[in-house]
Amino acid sequence: MKYILALDQGTTSSRAVLFDARAAVAAMAQREFSQIYPRPGWVEHDPMEIWSTQLAAAREALERADAAPRDVAAIGITNQRETAVMWDRDTGAPVCNAIVWQDRRTAPACDRLRADGCQEMIQSRTGLVIDAYFSATKIRWILDNVAGARAKAAAGRLAFGTVDSWLLWNLTGGRAHATDASNASRTLIYNINSGEWDADLLDLFGIPADILPRVGESSGVFGETAPGIFGAAIPVCGIAGDQQAALFGQACLSPGMVKNTYGTGCFMLMNTGAAAHFSLANLLTTVAWKIGGRTEYALEGSVFIAGAVVQWLRDGLGLIKSAREIEGLARSVKDNGGVYFVPAFAGLGAPHWDAYARGVIAGITRGTNAGHIARAALEAIAYQTADVLDAMRAEPGMPITELRADGGAAVNELLMQFQSDILGVPILRPRIVETTALGAAFLAGLAAGVWKSRDEIAGLWALERAFRPAMPPETAARLRARWRRAVERAKAWETPEAS
Repeated sequence: MKYILALDQGTTSSRAVLFDARAAVAAMAQREFSQIYPRPGWVEHDPMEIWSTQLAAAREALERADAAPRDVAAIGITNQRETAVMWDRDTGAPVCNAIVWQDRRTAPACDRLRADGCQEMIQSRTGLVIDAYFSATKIRWILDNVAGARAKAAAGRLAFGTVDSWLLWNLTGGRAHATDASNASRTLIYNINSGEWDADLLDLFGIPADILPRVGESSGVFGETAPGIFGAAIPVCGIAGDQQAALFGQACLSPGMVKNTYGTGCFMLMNTGAAAHFSLANLLTTVAWKIGGRTEYALEGSVFIAGAVVQWLRDGLGLIKSAREIEGLARSVKDNGGVYFVPAFAGLGAPHWDAYARGVIAGITRGTNAGHIARAALEAIAYQTADVLDAMRAEPGMPITELRADGGAAVNELLMQFQSDILGVPILRPRIVETTALGAAFLAGLAAGVWKSRDEIAGLWALERAFRPAMPPETAARLRARWRRAVERAKAWETPEAS
Protein backbone atom coordinates (compact mmCIF):
# COMPACT_ATOMS: atom_id res chain seq x y z
CA MET A 1 0.00 0.00 0.00
CA LYS A 2 1.28 3.44 -0.97
CA TYR A 3 -0.39 6.01 1.19
CA ILE A 4 -1.71 7.22 4.53
CA LEU A 5 -4.79 9.46 4.34
CA ALA A 6 -4.87 12.20 7.01
CA LEU A 7 -8.18 13.91 7.69
CA ASP A 8 -7.43 17.32 9.21
CA GLN A 9 -10.73 18.78 10.38
CA GLY A 10 -10.06 22.35 11.50
CA THR A 11 -12.05 25.30 12.78
CA THR A 12 -12.56 26.99 9.42
CA SER A 13 -11.88 24.24 6.90
CA SER A 14 -11.76 20.50 6.36
CA ARG A 15 -8.57 19.25 4.78
CA ALA A 16 -7.40 15.89 3.52
CA VAL A 17 -3.73 15.11 2.87
CA LEU A 18 -2.37 11.97 1.29
CA PHE A 19 1.17 11.12 2.46
CA ASP A 20 3.51 8.50 1.09
CA ALA A 21 5.89 6.34 3.15
CA ARG A 22 8.58 9.05 2.96
CA ALA A 23 6.13 11.51 4.60
CA ALA A 24 5.91 13.48 1.35
CA VAL A 25 2.59 15.00 0.31
CA ALA A 26 1.12 13.13 -2.65
CA ALA A 27 -2.13 15.10 -2.83
CA MET A 28 -4.14 17.58 -0.81
CA ALA A 29 -7.66 19.00 -0.90
CA GLN A 30 -9.45 21.52 1.28
CA ARG A 31 -12.99 22.83 1.79
CA GLU A 32 -13.97 25.86 3.87
CA PHE A 33 -17.27 25.73 5.73
CA SER A 34 -19.67 28.15 7.39
CA GLN A 35 -18.96 29.98 10.64
CA ILE A 36 -22.20 30.63 12.52
CA TYR A 37 -22.50 33.45 15.07
CA PRO A 38 -26.05 33.41 16.52
CA ARG A 39 -25.22 35.97 19.23
CA PRO A 40 -22.16 37.93 20.32
CA GLY A 41 -19.70 35.47 21.86
CA TRP A 42 -21.49 32.42 20.42
CA VAL A 43 -19.77 30.34 17.72
CA GLU A 44 -21.35 27.32 16.04
CA HIS A 45 -20.74 24.88 13.18
CA ASP A 46 -23.18 22.68 11.29
CA PRO A 47 -21.99 19.10 12.01
CA MET A 48 -23.41 17.86 8.72
CA GLU A 49 -21.38 20.48 6.87
CA ILE A 50 -18.27 19.41 8.79
CA TRP A 51 -18.87 15.84 7.67
CA SER A 52 -19.75 16.66 4.05
CA THR A 53 -16.75 18.96 3.55
CA GLN A 54 -14.38 16.46 5.15
CA LEU A 55 -15.68 13.61 3.00
CA ALA A 56 -15.50 15.73 -0.16
CA ALA A 57 -11.92 16.76 0.62
CA ALA A 58 -10.91 13.14 1.26
CA ARG A 59 -12.44 11.92 -2.01
CA GLU A 60 -10.82 14.77 -3.93
CA ALA A 61 -7.37 14.03 -2.48
CA LEU A 62 -7.68 10.38 -3.51
CA GLU A 63 -8.82 11.41 -6.98
CA ARG A 64 -5.93 13.85 -7.41
CA ALA A 65 -3.44 11.09 -6.58
CA ASP A 66 -5.35 8.59 -8.71
CA ALA A 67 -5.43 6.39 -5.60
CA ALA A 68 -7.85 3.54 -4.97
CA PRO A 69 -8.84 2.39 -1.46
CA ARG A 70 -6.45 -0.55 -1.80
CA ASP A 71 -3.61 1.98 -2.10
CA VAL A 72 -4.34 3.43 1.36
CA ALA A 73 -2.86 1.60 4.34
CA ALA A 74 -4.78 3.59 6.96
CA ILE A 75 -6.65 6.76 7.82
CA GLY A 76 -5.60 9.14 10.59
CA ILE A 77 -7.95 11.75 12.04
CA THR A 78 -6.98 15.03 13.65
CA ASN A 79 -9.46 17.68 14.64
CA GLN A 80 -10.39 20.98 16.22
CA ARG A 81 -10.60 20.10 19.90
CA GLU A 82 -13.19 20.89 22.61
CA THR A 83 -15.96 21.53 20.06
CA ALA A 84 -19.05 19.64 21.23
CA VAL A 85 -21.25 17.59 18.90
CA MET A 86 -24.30 15.64 20.03
CA TRP A 87 -26.35 13.36 17.81
CA ASP A 88 -29.16 10.80 17.82
CA ARG A 89 -27.81 7.26 17.86
CA ASP A 90 -30.80 5.95 15.88
CA THR A 91 -30.85 8.49 13.07
CA GLY A 92 -27.28 9.82 13.16
CA ALA A 93 -28.69 13.34 12.99
CA PRO A 94 -27.22 16.11 15.18
CA VAL A 95 -29.62 17.47 17.80
CA CYS A 96 -28.25 21.00 17.27
CA ASN A 97 -25.30 22.84 15.81
CA ALA A 98 -21.89 22.02 17.22
CA ILE A 99 -20.76 24.44 19.93
CA VAL A 100 -17.26 25.52 18.91
CA TRP A 101 -14.27 25.76 21.21
CA GLN A 102 -14.26 29.55 20.76
CA ASP A 103 -17.83 29.86 22.09
CA ARG A 104 -18.27 31.88 25.29
CA ARG A 105 -21.92 31.22 26.17
CA THR A 106 -21.07 29.10 29.20
CA ALA A 107 -18.69 31.64 30.80
CA PRO A 108 -21.21 32.49 33.57
CA ALA A 109 -21.53 28.78 34.40
CA CYS A 110 -17.75 28.62 34.71
CA ASP A 111 -17.83 31.65 37.02
CA ARG A 112 -20.22 29.79 39.31
CA LEU A 113 -17.99 26.72 39.40
CA ARG A 114 -15.01 28.84 40.39
CA ALA A 115 -17.07 30.63 43.03
CA ASP A 116 -18.07 27.24 44.42
CA GLY A 117 -14.39 26.36 44.90
CA CYS A 118 -14.20 23.67 42.21
CA GLN A 119 -11.01 24.85 40.48
CA GLU A 120 -8.43 22.95 42.51
CA MET A 121 -10.31 19.63 42.33
CA ILE A 122 -10.98 19.93 38.60
CA GLN A 123 -7.42 20.98 37.76
CA SER A 124 -5.85 18.20 39.82
CA ARG A 125 -7.87 15.60 37.90
CA THR A 126 -8.01 17.07 34.39
CA GLY A 127 -4.98 19.37 34.20
CA LEU A 128 -7.28 22.12 32.92
CA VAL A 129 -8.57 25.41 34.25
CA ILE A 130 -12.31 26.06 34.46
CA ASP A 131 -13.16 27.83 31.22
CA ALA A 132 -15.89 27.87 28.57
CA TYR A 133 -13.19 26.74 26.11
CA PHE A 134 -13.57 23.12 27.18
CA SER A 135 -16.37 20.68 26.35
CA ALA A 136 -18.08 19.89 29.66
CA THR A 137 -20.11 23.09 30.08
CA LYS A 138 -21.04 22.92 26.38
CA ILE A 139 -22.39 19.39 26.85
CA ARG A 140 -24.45 20.49 29.83
CA TRP A 141 -25.77 23.51 27.90
CA ILE A 142 -27.01 21.25 25.10
CA LEU A 143 -28.66 18.83 27.53
CA ASP A 144 -30.36 21.68 29.40
CA ASN A 145 -31.33 23.92 26.47
CA VAL A 146 -32.11 21.75 23.44
CA ALA A 147 -35.69 20.52 23.57
CA GLY A 148 -35.88 16.83 24.51
CA ALA A 149 -32.10 16.37 24.71
CA ARG A 150 -31.86 15.36 28.35
CA ALA A 151 -34.79 12.92 28.04
CA LYS A 152 -33.21 11.33 24.97
CA ALA A 153 -29.88 11.08 26.80
CA ALA A 154 -31.58 9.38 29.75
CA ALA A 155 -33.12 6.89 27.32
CA GLY A 156 -29.72 6.07 25.84
CA ARG A 157 -30.50 7.63 22.46
CA LEU A 158 -27.86 10.38 22.38
CA ALA A 159 -24.14 10.27 21.65
CA PHE A 160 -21.65 13.01 22.45
CA GLY A 161 -18.32 13.45 20.80
CA THR A 162 -15.63 15.91 19.93
CA VAL A 163 -15.23 16.29 16.17
CA ASP A 164 -13.01 13.21 15.84
CA SER A 165 -15.77 11.03 17.29
CA TRP A 166 -18.33 12.58 14.94
CA LEU A 167 -16.14 11.86 11.91
CA LEU A 168 -15.37 8.32 13.09
CA TRP A 169 -19.09 7.60 13.61
CA ASN A 170 -19.87 8.70 10.07
CA LEU A 171 -16.84 7.02 8.49
CA THR A 172 -17.77 3.68 10.05
CA GLY A 173 -21.49 3.97 9.37
CA GLY A 174 -22.28 4.33 13.06
CA ARG A 175 -20.37 1.23 14.14
CA ALA A 176 -17.67 3.04 16.14
CA HIS A 177 -18.29 5.61 18.87
CA ALA A 178 -14.82 6.34 20.19
CA THR A 179 -12.16 8.99 20.76
CA ASP A 180 -8.52 8.96 21.83
CA ALA A 181 -6.93 10.02 25.09
CA SER A 182 -5.64 13.35 23.72
CA ASN A 183 -9.13 14.52 22.75
CA ALA A 184 -10.72 13.11 25.90
CA SER A 185 -8.25 15.14 27.96
CA ARG A 186 -9.77 18.37 26.58
CA THR A 187 -13.30 17.79 27.83
CA LEU A 188 -12.94 18.72 31.54
CA ILE A 189 -14.46 15.35 32.52
CA TYR A 190 -11.53 12.99 31.78
CA ASN A 191 -9.17 12.10 34.60
CA ILE A 192 -5.66 12.28 33.14
CA ASN A 193 -4.23 10.44 36.15
CA SER A 194 -6.47 7.35 35.95
CA GLY A 195 -7.09 7.49 32.19
CA GLU A 196 -10.87 7.25 32.57
CA TRP A 197 -13.98 9.40 32.46
CA ASP A 198 -14.29 10.79 36.00
CA ALA A 199 -17.54 9.82 37.74
CA ASP A 200 -17.38 12.75 40.19
CA LEU A 201 -16.95 15.25 37.38
CA LEU A 202 -19.79 13.70 35.40
CA ASP A 203 -22.01 14.20 38.45
CA LEU A 204 -20.78 17.77 38.89
CA PHE A 205 -21.64 18.68 35.30
CA GLY A 206 -24.80 16.59 35.12
CA ILE A 207 -23.53 14.48 32.21
CA PRO A 208 -24.72 10.85 31.83
CA ALA A 209 -21.87 8.43 31.15
CA ASP A 210 -23.87 6.58 28.49
CA ILE A 211 -23.48 9.41 25.96
CA LEU A 212 -19.66 9.33 26.07
CA PRO A 213 -17.36 7.63 23.55
CA ARG A 214 -14.94 4.83 24.32
CA VAL A 215 -11.43 6.18 24.90
CA GLY A 216 -8.77 4.43 22.84
CA GLU A 217 -5.07 4.89 22.16
CA SER A 218 -3.92 7.60 19.78
CA SER A 219 -2.24 5.02 17.55
CA GLY A 220 -4.40 1.94 17.11
CA VAL A 221 -7.29 0.52 15.11
CA PHE A 222 -10.64 2.26 15.75
CA GLY A 223 -12.62 0.55 13.01
CA GLU A 224 -13.03 0.41 9.24
CA THR A 225 -14.80 2.76 6.89
CA ALA A 226 -18.21 1.64 5.66
CA PRO A 227 -17.94 0.31 2.07
CA GLY A 228 -20.04 3.13 0.65
CA ILE A 229 -17.67 5.85 1.86
CA PHE A 230 -14.70 5.17 -0.44
CA GLY A 231 -15.86 2.06 -2.29
CA ALA A 232 -13.95 -0.34 -0.03
CA ALA A 233 -13.05 -0.57 3.64
CA ILE A 234 -10.02 1.36 4.93
CA PRO A 235 -8.91 1.01 8.58
CA VAL A 236 -8.94 4.09 10.80
CA CYS A 237 -5.73 3.65 12.79
CA GLY A 238 -4.97 6.96 14.46
CA ILE A 239 -6.74 9.83 16.20
CA ALA A 240 -5.32 12.87 17.99
CA GLY A 241 -6.42 16.40 18.73
CA ASP A 242 -4.93 18.86 16.28
CA GLN A 243 -2.31 20.32 18.62
CA GLN A 244 -1.13 16.97 19.93
CA ALA A 245 -0.97 15.72 16.34
CA ALA A 246 1.17 18.74 15.43
CA LEU A 247 3.51 17.99 18.35
CA PHE A 248 3.91 14.45 17.00
CA GLY A 249 4.25 15.68 13.43
CA GLN A 250 6.98 18.09 14.51
CA ALA A 251 8.83 15.08 15.94
CA CYS A 252 8.80 16.67 19.41
CA LEU A 253 9.03 13.18 20.81
CA SER A 254 11.40 13.85 23.73
CA PRO A 255 10.71 15.79 26.95
CA GLY A 256 11.53 19.49 26.67
CA MET A 257 10.85 19.86 22.96
CA VAL A 258 8.40 22.67 22.08
CA LYS A 259 6.29 23.53 19.06
CA ASN A 260 3.86 26.33 18.25
CA THR A 261 1.10 25.95 15.69
CA TYR A 262 0.00 29.12 13.93
CA GLY A 263 -3.53 28.28 12.86
CA THR A 264 -6.92 29.77 13.67
CA GLY A 265 -5.49 30.08 17.17
CA CYS A 266 -1.93 29.59 18.40
CA PHE A 267 -1.12 26.58 20.50
CA MET A 268 2.24 26.02 22.14
CA LEU A 269 2.97 22.56 23.50
CA MET A 270 5.97 21.23 25.37
CA ASN A 271 6.51 17.49 25.63
CA THR A 272 6.90 16.56 29.31
CA GLY A 273 7.15 12.80 28.78
CA ALA A 274 5.53 10.32 31.15
CA ALA A 275 5.15 12.95 33.88
CA ALA A 276 2.06 15.14 34.03
CA HIS A 277 3.52 18.55 34.97
CA PHE A 278 0.92 20.73 36.69
CA SER A 279 1.54 24.38 35.88
CA LEU A 280 2.26 27.21 38.28
CA ALA A 281 1.54 29.84 35.60
CA ASN A 282 -1.96 29.12 34.24
CA LEU A 283 -0.83 26.72 31.56
CA LEU A 284 -2.69 23.50 30.83
CA THR A 285 -1.58 19.96 31.52
CA THR A 286 -2.84 17.70 28.77
CA VAL A 287 -2.39 14.22 27.36
CA ALA A 288 -0.03 14.39 24.39
CA TRP A 289 -0.84 10.87 23.19
CA LYS A 290 -1.25 7.32 24.37
CA ILE A 291 0.68 4.67 22.45
CA GLY A 292 1.40 1.07 23.38
CA GLY A 293 -0.20 1.44 26.79
CA ARG A 294 2.01 4.41 27.70
CA THR A 295 0.51 7.85 28.25
CA GLU A 296 2.70 10.87 27.62
CA TYR A 297 1.85 14.43 28.54
CA ALA A 298 2.37 18.00 27.42
CA LEU A 299 2.26 21.47 28.90
CA GLU A 300 0.12 23.77 26.74
CA GLY A 301 -0.63 27.44 26.28
CA SER A 302 -3.66 28.26 24.14
CA VAL A 303 -4.19 31.51 22.22
CA PHE A 304 -7.74 31.68 20.90
CA ILE A 305 -7.32 34.10 17.99
CA ALA A 306 -4.25 34.06 15.74
CA GLY A 307 -4.75 33.32 12.04
CA ALA A 308 -8.43 34.09 12.61
CA VAL A 309 -7.52 37.77 12.89
CA VAL A 310 -6.26 37.66 9.30
CA GLN A 311 -9.53 36.04 8.27
CA TRP A 312 -11.38 38.88 10.03
CA LEU A 313 -9.35 41.51 8.17
CA ARG A 314 -10.38 39.73 4.96
CA ASP A 315 -14.04 38.92 5.65
CA GLY A 316 -14.97 41.48 8.30
CA LEU A 317 -13.15 44.61 7.18
CA GLY A 318 -12.33 43.82 3.55
CA LEU A 319 -8.76 45.13 3.93
CA ILE A 320 -7.42 42.17 1.95
CA LYS A 321 -8.95 39.80 -0.59
CA SER A 322 -6.96 36.74 0.46
CA ALA A 323 -4.90 35.76 3.50
CA ARG A 324 -1.75 35.75 1.34
CA GLU A 325 -2.02 39.53 0.90
CA ILE A 326 -1.54 40.28 4.60
CA GLU A 327 2.28 40.17 4.50
CA GLY A 328 2.55 42.59 1.59
CA LEU A 329 0.16 45.04 3.23
CA ALA A 330 2.05 44.80 6.53
CA ARG A 331 5.38 45.42 4.74
CA SER A 332 3.98 48.59 3.16
CA VAL A 333 4.84 50.39 6.45
CA LYS A 334 8.17 50.37 8.28
CA ASP A 335 6.62 49.55 11.68
CA ASN A 336 3.27 49.42 13.45
CA GLY A 337 3.08 53.21 13.78
CA GLY A 338 2.31 52.83 17.50
CA VAL A 339 -0.77 50.67 16.81
CA TYR A 340 -1.41 47.59 18.95
CA PHE A 341 -4.18 45.11 18.14
CA VAL A 342 -5.43 42.75 20.86
CA PRO A 343 -7.68 40.27 18.99
CA ALA A 344 -9.64 39.07 22.01
CA PHE A 345 -12.69 38.23 19.90
CA ALA A 346 -13.38 35.16 22.05
CA GLY A 347 -11.79 36.36 25.27
CA LEU A 348 -8.15 35.77 26.18
CA GLY A 349 -6.65 32.33 26.68
CA ALA A 350 -3.36 31.49 28.38
CA PRO A 351 -1.93 32.88 30.52
CA HIS A 352 -4.71 35.43 31.18
CA TRP A 353 -7.88 33.25 31.00
CA ASP A 354 -10.28 36.19 30.75
CA ALA A 355 -13.56 35.13 29.14
CA TYR A 356 -14.82 38.73 29.25
CA ALA A 357 -11.94 40.36 27.38
CA ARG A 358 -12.79 41.74 23.94
CA GLY A 359 -10.83 42.99 20.96
CA VAL A 360 -9.05 46.33 21.17
CA ILE A 361 -7.06 48.37 18.63
CA ALA A 362 -5.05 50.96 20.56
CA GLY A 363 -2.75 53.79 19.47
CA ILE A 364 -4.67 54.90 16.38
CA THR A 365 -3.83 58.39 15.09
CA ARG A 366 -4.84 60.36 12.01
CA GLY A 367 -1.78 58.91 10.28
CA THR A 368 -2.81 55.29 10.86
CA ASN A 369 -3.52 53.39 7.65
CA ALA A 370 -4.44 49.86 6.55
CA GLY A 371 -0.78 48.83 6.58
CA HIS A 372 -0.43 49.69 10.26
CA ILE A 373 -3.57 47.71 11.12
CA ALA A 374 -2.29 44.71 9.13
CA ARG A 375 1.14 44.90 10.76
CA ALA A 376 -0.38 45.23 14.24
CA ALA A 377 -2.56 42.17 13.54
CA LEU A 378 0.46 40.03 12.59
CA GLU A 379 2.48 41.33 15.52
CA ALA A 380 -0.41 40.45 17.86
CA ILE A 381 0.05 36.80 16.94
CA ALA A 382 3.71 37.02 17.95
CA TYR A 383 3.01 38.95 21.17
CA GLN A 384 0.39 36.46 22.32
CA THR A 385 2.81 33.62 21.64
CA ALA A 386 5.50 35.44 23.64
CA ASP A 387 3.11 35.76 26.60
CA VAL A 388 2.64 31.98 26.54
CA LEU A 389 6.36 31.28 26.20
CA ASP A 390 7.08 33.54 29.18
CA ALA A 391 4.63 31.49 31.24
CA MET A 392 6.26 28.28 30.08
CA ARG A 393 9.74 29.60 30.91
CA ALA A 394 8.50 30.42 34.42
CA GLU A 395 7.89 26.74 35.13
CA PRO A 396 10.69 25.08 37.13
CA GLY A 397 13.18 23.24 34.96
CA MET A 398 11.66 24.36 31.65
CA PRO A 399 14.47 26.07 29.65
CA ILE A 400 13.50 26.79 26.04
CA THR A 401 16.26 27.30 23.49
CA GLU A 402 14.28 26.96 20.25
CA LEU A 403 10.72 26.80 18.97
CA ARG A 404 9.46 24.64 16.12
CA ALA A 405 6.77 26.47 14.13
CA ASP A 406 4.04 25.09 11.90
CA GLY A 407 0.55 25.87 10.63
CA GLY A 408 -0.72 28.08 7.85
CA ALA A 409 0.63 31.38 9.22
CA ALA A 410 4.13 29.89 9.66
CA VAL A 411 4.76 30.57 5.97
CA ASN A 412 4.61 34.32 6.71
CA GLU A 413 8.23 35.48 6.71
CA LEU A 414 7.55 38.80 8.43
CA LEU A 415 5.68 37.08 11.26
CA MET A 416 8.33 34.41 11.78
CA GLN A 417 11.19 36.92 11.94
CA PHE A 418 9.27 39.21 14.30
CA GLN A 419 8.41 36.19 16.44
CA SER A 420 12.09 35.28 16.78
CA ASP A 421 12.96 38.91 17.57
CA ILE A 422 10.34 39.19 20.31
CA LEU A 423 11.09 35.80 21.86
CA GLY A 424 14.86 36.00 21.59
CA VAL A 425 15.13 32.37 20.44
CA PRO A 426 15.47 30.73 16.99
CA ILE A 427 12.26 29.72 15.20
CA LEU A 428 12.65 26.50 13.23
CA ARG A 429 10.25 26.00 10.31
CA PRO A 430 10.12 22.47 8.86
CA ARG A 431 9.84 21.59 5.21
CA ILE A 432 6.29 20.39 5.82
CA VAL A 433 4.34 23.07 7.71
CA GLU A 434 1.15 20.95 7.60
CA THR A 435 2.42 19.05 10.60
CA THR A 436 -1.03 18.59 12.11
CA ALA A 437 -2.04 16.33 9.21
CA LEU A 438 1.43 14.77 9.21
CA GLY A 439 1.11 13.87 12.90
CA ALA A 440 -2.21 12.14 12.25
CA ALA A 441 -0.59 10.25 9.39
CA PHE A 442 2.37 9.24 11.57
CA LEU A 443 0.07 7.92 14.31
CA ALA A 444 -2.01 5.93 11.83
CA GLY A 445 1.02 4.70 9.91
CA LEU A 446 2.71 3.57 13.12
CA ALA A 447 -0.31 1.40 13.95
CA ALA A 448 -0.53 0.11 10.37
CA GLY A 449 3.15 -0.81 10.20
CA VAL A 450 4.11 1.78 7.58
CA TRP A 451 6.67 3.13 10.06
CA LYS A 452 8.25 0.77 12.56
CA SER A 453 9.31 3.13 15.34
CA ARG A 454 9.21 6.68 16.63
CA ASP A 455 12.93 6.97 15.88
CA GLU A 456 12.16 6.31 12.22
CA ILE A 457 9.51 9.03 12.33
CA ALA A 458 11.88 11.50 14.00
CA GLY A 459 14.35 10.90 11.19
CA LEU A 460 11.80 12.15 8.65
CA TRP A 461 11.64 15.68 10.17
CA ALA A 462 13.58 18.18 8.07
CA LEU A 463 14.37 21.88 8.55
CA GLU A 464 13.35 24.32 5.83
CA ARG A 465 14.50 27.59 7.46
CA ALA A 466 15.67 28.93 10.81
CA PHE A 467 14.76 32.50 11.84
CA ARG A 468 17.18 33.99 14.37
CA PRO A 469 16.78 37.05 16.63
CA ALA A 470 17.97 40.29 15.01
CA MET A 471 16.25 42.92 17.18
CA PRO A 472 18.10 44.50 20.12
CA PRO A 473 16.69 43.08 23.37
CA GLU A 474 15.92 46.55 24.75
CA THR A 475 13.77 47.30 21.67
CA ALA A 476 11.87 44.05 22.10
CA ALA A 477 11.30 44.85 25.78
CA ARG A 478 9.95 48.31 24.94
CA LEU A 479 7.52 46.94 22.33
CA ARG A 480 6.29 44.23 24.69
CA ALA A 481 5.69 46.75 27.47
CA ARG A 482 3.33 48.67 25.17
CA TRP A 483 1.63 45.43 24.16
CA ARG A 484 0.96 44.63 27.82
CA ARG A 485 -0.68 48.04 28.25
CA ALA A 486 -3.00 47.26 25.35
CA VAL A 487 -3.86 43.85 26.82
CA GLU A 488 -4.87 45.47 30.12
CA ARG A 489 -7.31 47.68 28.21
CA ALA A 490 -8.91 44.61 26.58
CA LYS A 491 -9.43 42.69 29.82
CA ALA A 492 -12.84 42.48 31.54
CA TRP A 493 -14.47 44.55 28.79
CA GLU A 494 -17.71 42.60 29.00
CA THR A 495 -19.61 41.74 32.17
CA PRO A 496 -21.14 38.36 33.08
CA GLU A 497 -24.60 39.90 32.73
CA ALA A 498 -23.91 41.22 29.21
CA SER A 499 -22.57 37.87 27.99
